[in-house]
Amino acid sequence: MDPAIPGFDLDAFVTATLAEDLGEGWPGGGRDVTSESVIPAEARFAGVMDSRDAIVVCGLPIAAAFFRRLDPAVEIKILHPEGARVAAGTDLLRLAGNARALLTAERAALNTVQHLSGIATMTSDYVAAMAGHAILLDTRKTLPGLRHLEKYATRTGGARNHRLGLWDAAMIKDNHVAVAGGVGPAVARAKAAGVTSIICEVDRLDQIEPALEAGATHLLLDNMAPDQLRAAVALVAGRVPCEASGGVRLDTIAAIAATGVTYVSVGRLTQSAPAADIGLDFTPL
Repeated sequence: MDPAIPGFDLDAFVTATLAEDLGEGWPGGGRDVTSESVIPAEARFAGVMDSRDAIVVCGLPIAAAFFRRLDPAVEIKILHPEGARVAAGTDLLRLAGNARALLTAERAALNTVQHLSGIATMTSDYVAAMAGHAILLDTRKTLPGLRHLEKYATRTGGARNHRLGLWDAAMIKDNHVAVAGGVGPAVARAKAAGVTSIICEVDRLDQIEPALEAGATHLLLDNMAPDQLRAAVALVAGRVPCEASGGVRLDTIAAIAATGVTYVSVGRLTQSAPAADIGLDFTPL
């Protein structure tokens, strides 16, 4: 039941996360001092992970990998698939195994599910608010080292990934334009360099034609009000996809999505999503 996350190394993530929590490399580190000193080595626990919020589930197979790393014989039952919307009070995962191992893995597993489910839930709320107009995109506003996971969570919530990094499309923004001497010259340079996917940010209607004439394949309409967005969409007339971006909130996205743009991108999906309230309670066996 491992999720398909291109570019993400689950084994390396689990290794690095547990090493950080166990203090590997620090004097006296490399162990869970509390569990080792308090819990008998042979003790066994059963546990239930449950959500105290209504959420879109995301990250349970990753959480399971933490427990399996420390107790390969652990029994785990994932109760809901990735992307399921569940009510508050829903059990998400049941497990039974070595008590020390489960306690040591607990926080890493919970942090992952709380963070990813929070992103997926916020994303789902934005998709619902769009009422079928346009396609929701995420951005590169991700935590360093967690981009593949966070973009997986937005996909799980119903969004589509924008470019994954600096490598898979040119994104010409105002600072690039300032140095290049204008929208047209900036786009022309990217095209001359052989770039096939050229996203160009425009914040005025008079920048649209120069960008298109120079070869832009996608326009990012930055911080435009709905009336401006409709005017921009009319000027583009379907020649390239149009993306509304900048300061989009849950209470404004419906009007923005209804303007005829192809996409709406929202940085706060990964930048500001609150963690879901998810707990894990154990009982001795």
